[in-house]
Amino acid sequence: MRNFQRQVCGYHSTHRRNAVWVLLVLGVILPGNISGQGVLESCRAVMSSFFKKIFHKVIHDDSDDASHAPVKPYHGTVIPHPNFNARADAAALRKAIESRGVDEDTILEVVVKRTNSQRQKIKAAYQQETGKPLEDALKAALSSDFENVVLGLLMTPAQYDAHELKHAMKGFGTCECILIEILSSRSNEEIREIKRIFKEAYDESLEDDIRDDTGGHLKTALLALCKADRCEDVDIGDSVAKSDAKALYEAGEMKLGTETSIFIDIFTSRSEQQLCKIFKYYGKYGKGSLAEAVEEEHTGDIDECLTTLVKCAWNKPAYFAEKLHLAMKGFGTNEATLTRILVSRSEVDLKKILLEYKRMYSRTLQEDILKETKGHFEKILLGLCGGN
Repeated sequence: MRNFQRQVCGYHSTHRRNAVWVLLVLGVILPGNISGQGVLESCRAVMSSFFKKIFHKVIHDDSDDASHAPVKPYHGTVIPHPNFNARADAAALRKAIESRGVDEDTILEVVVKRTNSQRQKIKAAYQQETGKPLEDALKAALSSDFENVVLGLLMTPAQYDAHELKHAMKGFGTCECILIEILSSRSNEEIREIKRIFKEAYDESLEDDIRDDTGGHLKTALLALCKADRCEDVDIGDSVAKSDAKALYEAGEMKLGTETSIFIDIFTSRSEQQLCKIFKYYGKYGKGSLAEAVEEEHTGDIDECLTTLVKCAWNKPAYFAEKLHLAMKGFGTNEATLTRILVSRSEVDLKKILLEYKRMYSRTLQEDILKETKGHFEKILLGLCGGN
């Protein structure tokens, strides 16, 4: 059952896939060339040098200095509707829901072209006008994957993440990849809000559910991330990064057996900027890159968790682009992954994810969505991508 769930969640953790991912992210190989033992050997041979190239710019770019950093740009695809009227939108949704056959096009038009903040005001207006929650009315009117996207968009970001985490641990078996994805890619502030909402919605703590549904090193790593006390400093000293790199080498490559606790402690407590510096200095001690060391020294769920933390520190939009690609690769489509990522990143970094997808796979995300989905589910996903 667990193996099946990993397949459903898009769970893959092979050395070859992650090595090829690095080359794709760096633009060194093209998607059409990903085949054969030769690529694998090339990946092994040049991985370390590629790490050095990508992190040289990260480490030596003076723009990282927070004292003169520019205002953070917006990379979401959903923008505020200029002529927003919550009462008018609530009335339009009510008419669409109550019309004969349900007007799904109007529902799609309203929810996709309003920001999350605007949708919360529409929900309040609908409740005030009808005395009923908008979510209940839409649940009764809609179905399948389109319904899941619409309901996801009506939740706040923290509510949606809490819902997805709960769903991943609900029933028989656990979808570890969802737990890893969300907790590895959210900020301290976001995790604290998720925990608050989780407790409020389910009358139990997120940490207790994780303790009950996971085990071993993965449980330790997820609970560490749940503390939401990870360093988020931008300015990082070289001495700390060098010390961490040496500690990781001594806990892994240097000895027989692996002290996984050292990897977990460093990976779950250091900022993404700090991890990037650690990647750079690890090459002074190890035979290869830190990513290679993680894969060689660990297996199973903890390998997936540590690798995800590496990828998110490296290039978070590329990490999500890869997950979207895997959700549509091969036989069948993982609609749940498409929904979760597009809903949760639409007001965060979806524009950057779209750019990374095109660079990594030489085609647009929208092209693959058109091939792999249909109906109003297809339309609403394309709408979240910006409609182009």
